[in-house]
Amino acid sequence: MWIADRWQDYELIDCSRGERLERWGDQILIRPDPQAIWATPREDVRWKHASARYRRSAAGGGHWEKNELPESWPIRYGELTFRVRPMNFKHTGLFPEQASNWDFIMDKIRGAGRSVSVLNLFDYTGAATVAAAKAGASVCHVDAAKGMVAWGKENAEASLVRDRPIRWIVDDCAKFVEREIRRGRRYDAIIMDPPSYGRGPGGEVWKLEENLWDFVSLTAEVLSSAPLFVLISSYTTGLSASAVGYVAESVLTRRFGGHSESRELGLPVTASGLALPCGAACRWEA
Repeated sequence: MWIADRWQDYELIDCSRGERLERWGDQILIRPDPQAIWATPREDVRWKHASARYRRSAAGGGHWEKNELPESWPIRYGELTFRVRPMNFKHTGLFPEQASNWDFIMDKIRGAGRSVSVLNLFDYTGAATVAAAKAGASVCHVDAAKGMVAWGKENAEASLVRDRPIRWIVDDCAKFVEREIRRGRRYDAIIMDPPSYGRGPGGEVWKLEENLWDFVSLTAEVLSSAPLFVLISSYTTGLSASAVGYVAESVLTRRFGGHSESRELGLPVTASGLALPCGAACRWEA
């Protein structure tokens, strides 16, 4: 498991009975988490004094119960700064377990000894884009949601990389990659965090377990002749890290050489000293 254990402004204080107790800067949040299937005692008093709690509805969705909570606030990870805000469906605009991937991205780019161009697909609010730009890469950021791309620009501003060479593209990721192939444009690294399920602009249905093979095969066509890395994240229940690694080995290693490594992503839990699994990732390196 890759554990994001270098945080200062974020802490997973405890998790139990389907919820997690978190510190985001100075704010304490309680959010649902289906991975927390254990019923360990909730001894930390902050379970009873949180800034906000997300309550699921029996009819679907849910809502935030807020005490004193700002609309948004900054949190830092090393040299990176992000704006977080409570959103619908329990999210805050940031997945803290991805910090281990940001470290990987920055280390690979800084260790390349050359200019690096990065294509970042489905990157939500742009955390990986900001990390890559901070490390010195030129980045093309693509997401179909206009509001998320705007939020990504806020994070770039907060991390002082707004003036770096970043292209912000609002588009369907697969269609954008197809056009890049026709244009002959190539990238040294690809980052992707594709959704488990979605619909394209023409009503096309996307299911990660059904479409990942074709999508990775497609994106391989825009890799340069000297690719540096490909990073694939997955939050699809039932799709193991090893399955994603099998795709990477079959598509990327067979074509470019190198190797891949796949693991769960996790967060350290202060109360127990254990780690909460939070998804999976595959890192292919040339």
